[in-house]
Amino acid sequence: MSENVIKNQSKAFAIRIVRLYRYLREEKNEWVLSKQLLRSGTSIGANVVEALASISKKEFLSKMYISFKECCETEYWLDLLHDTNYLSDEEYESIYKDNIELRKLLSSITLTTSQNLKKENS
Repeated sequence: MSENVIKNQSKAFAIRIVRLYRYLREEKNEWVLSKQLLRSGTSIGANVVEALASISKKEFLSKMYISFKECCETEYWLDLLHDTNYLSDEEYESIYKDNIELRKLLSSITLTTSQNLKKENS
C-alpha cells in the first residue's frame, strides 16, 4: 500500500471538507456542526502527513490510527448533518462514499503496520 495514495486521498478529501464547510456556512447558515466537520475532516490528512514524517514504526502507527479515528468522527458529523437535513441525500452520499473509502484504506494501513510490528517484536 503506497503512502502517496493515502496522502493524496486524504488531501483531496480535506479539500472537499473545506468546500462543504464553506457551503454549510454560506448557504445553510450552519456554524456548529460544520466547524466540527471541518476539524475532524481536515485532521485526517494532517495526521497522515505527520505519520509519513515519523521516526519510528510505532509513531507511524499511532499517527495513522489517529487519522483513522478522525475519519470515524467525520462519518459521525456527516451522518448528523444529513439526519438534520443540512445535507441532501445526494450531497451526503457523495462525500460519505469518499469517507468510507478513506476509512477502509486507513484501517488496512493500521492493521498491516500493527501486524508487522508484532512480527518484528516476536
